[in-house]
Amino acid sequence: MSRYLKSTALVLQVACGVQLFNEYVAEFTWCFGPSMLPTLNMTGDIVAFEHLTQRFSKLGTGDLVVAVSPSDPSKLVCKRIIGVAGDKVCIDPVSMHRQYITVPPGHYWLMGDNLNNSTDSRVYGPVSGGLILGRVFARLWPSPKWLGNGMEEIVEFG
Repeated sequence: MSRYLKSTALVLQVACGVQLFNEYVAEFTWCFGPSMLPTLNMTGDIVAFEHLTQRFSKLGTGDLVVAVSPSDPSKLVCKRIIGVAGDKVCIDPVSMHRQYITVPPGHYWLMGDNLNNSTDSRVYGPVSGGLILGRVFARLWPSPKWLGNGMEEIVEFG
């Protein structure tokens, strides 16, 4: 086989490997906007999200996820899971008039960390699990950091 064909075959193999990795293991996206302050920067962070948790276990309350926007399917959103199927959640915790909803089966209640400036489930309701692409596990840029379940920070011992 000629050197050109060997190089082409190698490039195709690498491209297929990258595609399979992105589809089934993990991928990267750029998140920007005020809705996830202070967890993510408003000017834009590159985050890594994985597809394995939802395939082999369950997404849980506090997990940060990337999902297809229910209000504009051409865009992605990065939000925190506040409630899973069967949970009773406050529709809008910053509202004077508190109302509650039970998250329906196969759905999640998603909210931004910056409740005063986030378009989330308070606007578009419970989000189907089919729209969730994966769980965010790391911020890669501008300051690399592992991102765990957001509920871990509020657990107090003593």
